Amino acid sequence: MGRIIAIANQKGGVGKTTTAINLSACLVERGKKVLTIDMDPQGNTTSGLGIEKDNLENTIYELMLGECTIRESILQTEIEHLFLMPSNVNLAGAEIELVGINEKEYILKNEIDYVKDDYDFIIIDCPPSLNMLTINAMTTANTVLVPIQCEYYALEGLSQLMHTIALVQERLNSDLQMEGVVFTMYDARTNLSLQVVENVKSNLNTNIYKTIIPRNIRLAEAPSHGLPINLYDGKSTGAESYRLLAKEVIEREEI
Repeated sequence: MGRIIAIANQKGGVGKTTTAINLSACLVERGKKVLTIDMDPQGNTTSGLGIEKDNLENTIYELMLGECTIRESILQTEIEHLFLMPSNVNLAGAEIELVGINEKEYILKNEIDYVKDDYDFIIIDCPPSLNMLTINAMTTANTVLVPIQCEYYALEGLSQLMHTIALVQERLNSDLQMEGVVFTMYDARTNLSLQVVENVKSNLNTNIYKTIIPRNIRLAEAPSHGLPINLYDGKSTGAESYRLLAKEVIEREEI
């Protein structure tokens, strides 16, 4: 049975999409079969994996509205064993269109139940807001992985996210657990990055991954080429970091 990880933080620009793309690709590199789900209407995970997002016949939007089947909404990427459920701007309207639909918090979960045994990992890239799309991701997931940018306001909004996770656990998905926190955009040249890491460690009672993702130009360039970092520049520090994170994620499963 596939392990389902939602990557969530309602703050934008913290490295959710970068983590979704590169963790997925590095899990595949370690011999896993992975489905990546793009739950963000911006569709950056879709384009970052080399898929032209604007002319797709079936996306997660059509799936959630019942206009296609789960298998019709999944694409094979150019990377063997890495599959994608794509998204585009149409998804922005899904929230309004789902008003009044019964059990709308479970639409994705009910669909994923059909295919979860086909994959070792399912990685869900959540939108940067705590809306019905994020709730769907959390009712589907086993765990939530939270990327935190090493910046002054890192903890801002985190308590709100933790509260949302607790509410989902209490009312919608009692099996949901906190996967943990991964630090992103770490700049070793600044004291601030170090202070943020120490601050989060002292304030959060949760698993914190040892791997810290650095600020890295190659990591920033890779999406514009439609490639994950391990294929764009496999020797970069960004690629090495995501390989280490994938190793940690796999080892955590085996504990």
